[in-house]
Amino acid sequence: MKTKKTAIVTGGSGFVGSHLVDRLLAHDYRVIAVDNLVTGSVENLSHLEVNPDLELIEHDIVEPLVFSDPVDVIYNMASPASPADYLALPLETLRVGSCGTRHMLDLAREKKARFLMASTSEIYGDPQVHPQEESYWGNVNPIGPRSVYDEAKRFSEALTMQYHRSYQVQTRVVRIFNTYGPRMRPNDGRVVPAFCCQALKNQPLTVFGDGSQTRSFCYVSDLVRGLQMLMDSDCLEPVNIGNPLEMTVLQFAERIRSLCGSSSEIVFKVLPEDDPKIRQPDIRRAREALGWEPEMDMETGLKGTIDYFRNLIILGKA
Repeated sequence: MKTKKTAIVTGGSGFVGSHLVDRLLAHDYRVIAVDNLVTGSVENLSHLEVNPDLELIEHDIVEPLVFSDPVDVIYNMASPASPADYLALPLETLRVGSCGTRHMLDLAREKKARFLMASTSEIYGDPQVHPQEESYWGNVNPIGPRSVYDEAKRFSEALTMQYHRSYQVQTRVVRIFNTYGPRMRPNDGRVVPAFCCQALKNQPLTVFGDGSQTRSFCYVSDLVRGLQMLMDSDCLEPVNIGNPLEMTVLQFAERIRSLCGSSSEIVFKVLPEDDPKIRQPDIRRAREALGWEPEMDMETGLKGTIDYFRNLIILGKA
């Protein structure tokens, strides 16, 4: 019998990481999920606990990961990703983006494995180019409170590209735009779980600023499909993966309130420092190099996500 390929997914018990684990297992990989469980949860993988092709290792990649078996691909997804998390864990976020990324690149070099670095649209900062294409260098405040995440990811991209140049590691870089779907944490501070839980409880929906800032939301199944397509491609340049359907945060709040059948009012609070005013991916490179584009329509994706949070509320977990 042909031996299955082995994939390591750091941050494998997180929101996106756990969906990626699902996809890789469905595509006949043996998967090693690595997570320090600071923002991830073993519950996100509980449906797979009897799967013999999955192993969960509790480990913080700011320390080297010793792994004796052969490895074919490494998806480096580990990092706090919501503003609430990385502002509460600023030094940890900087360390995982720097030390953690280097340790996983060292492992990829040792194993001759292909390496995918999960970067972010946040590397564009508060952009002055719209929509954002990969050639845009960004407008980031390097000393602002959000810089612990923005600059950690910018550094991790630089480190990843240099391992390719210096050591010929086969690297890929994805810039992930706003993503939503089941397994988001109810209290992680991002707008989707916040709006869903508030609307389902008929509590006020909290919109920061006047709600005119824009975001582009991609369903998680579309994202992880793009991650695997990028890993399997020959594309060495960074690639945006996101849904170019742009809408204001206020429009998004109103859409969720309507789908929930909620009577919640909308309240406005002060916009956080350096919060991006616009966000929309240019996905021409993803279309041309990967043949990827989003497939999930927003209404279907939101309904499934709302059902997920409704169930958490019923179970007393949100």
